Amino acid sequence: MDEVKRNDPYAVLRIAEFRNFQLSRFSLTFGIQLAETILGWKVYEITHDKLALGLIGLSEALPFILTALYSGHAADTYNRYRIVRRTMFAMLLCFAGITALMFNDAQLLHTVGIWPIYFLIGCSGIARAFMAPCLQSIVPQILPRELYANGATWGSNVWQTAAVTGPAAGGIIYGLLKTQYHNGAAEIASFSIALVLLGVSWYAFSRLKVRENPPKEKIETLLESLKGGLRFVFNKQEMLSAISLDLFAVLFGGAVALLPVYASDILHTGPAGLGLLRSAPFLGSVVMGLFLAFNPPTLNAGRNLLIAVTGFGLATIGFAVSTSFALSFVMLFLTGAFDNVSVVIRQTILQVMTPNHMRGRVSAVNQIFISSSNEIGAFESGLAAKIMNTVPSVIFGGCMTLVVVATTYVLAPKMRKLKL
Repeated sequence: MDEVKRNDPYAVLRIAEFRNFQLSRFSLTFGIQLAETILGWKVYEITHDKLALGLIGLSEALPFILTALYSGHAADTYNRYRIVRRTMFAMLLCFAGITALMFNDAQLLHTVGIWPIYFLIGCSGIARAFMAPCLQSIVPQILPRELYANGATWGSNVWQTAAVTGPAAGGIIYGLLKTQYHNGAAEIASFSIALVLLGVSWYAFSRLKVRENPPKEKIETLLESLKGGLRFVFNKQEMLSAISLDLFAVLFGGAVALLPVYASDILHTGPAGLGLLRSAPFLGSVVMGLFLAFNPPTLNAGRNLLIAVTGFGLATIGFAVSTSFALSFVMLFLTGAFDNVSVVIRQTILQVMTPNHMRGRVSAVNQIFISSSNEIGAFESGLAAKIMNTVPSVIFGGCMTLVVVATTYVLAPKMRKLKL
């Protein structure tokens, strides 16, 4: 029976709790991506500063990193369900504050600068730091072990679908409203849609039946707990290598933070074009995710991971040198497709190799490496573009990704031979 489930590509979709959980994640991701697309455009419109775009990522990443280890301990100690509900509500309040700043065509931001935006994004980073390990730790509680890979694939598909439609919807909605309304009405209306979606996410998660953490095997001090999580990850070469590959690929190879610059100054398109460019990597990930649901990449996981990150780096370089909107879209599509292979393999490694009582801490370490790398990568992209100019900075990032792959191949033999 377990073998039948493992070979059924739709197995996890037959589980009601998994469907409710993914509905919540979809609404949360869609709302945040919609809001961040508009926010990036607005910040660049106000400042015309590439570094200002990078600072948006940094303002979220620093609070996230500083609190992530403790949040992992909290996820293994306190009620994960309650933590997620409260942090979802906190994120809703942060984005409500950003919506309020758009009043009267963001005159306050024009007057005092965009520091209030950085503050609210920082607060949302703290909330996300506590939410992320809890969300990751809840998934294995609602799925049997033989469906972890299938769950990781469909979970990635759901997230990526929301990430495709969110930016595209944000750019299109904002572009249409901007032509009809002035004095901040377009921004407020667009951000209000995001707030509704965050509210839907909170409600959908509240319907889950998961309420309590699994019992801890032993009582640990905070310091012992944090050391235990770090020690576990760093002693697993396969796990550490998979996380590190994703970290450096996103850190150096991510060009998403500079898309407002490409859309405005290189490809000469408007907010709608920006939304389509932002959605391209996620669309590629969705298409790849559907393929992986029927053709899991875990049989030769290590080899497939190295190939995928290599493809990500090459596609990043292709995007950097493109001056065609269509080619740029295709290259971004490929970065998303290759990235999804990496995500599915890494999530499967984490779920298979991690004991239940350590899931929160291991997930927190993973989040520090992976989730924060998106924001740190955004800062690196903005800073590099400020120093080297936009196109050379993205080429540099793609080349560094290839260097990381080669280094991992040489230094981590267990990784390249990994089969799951």
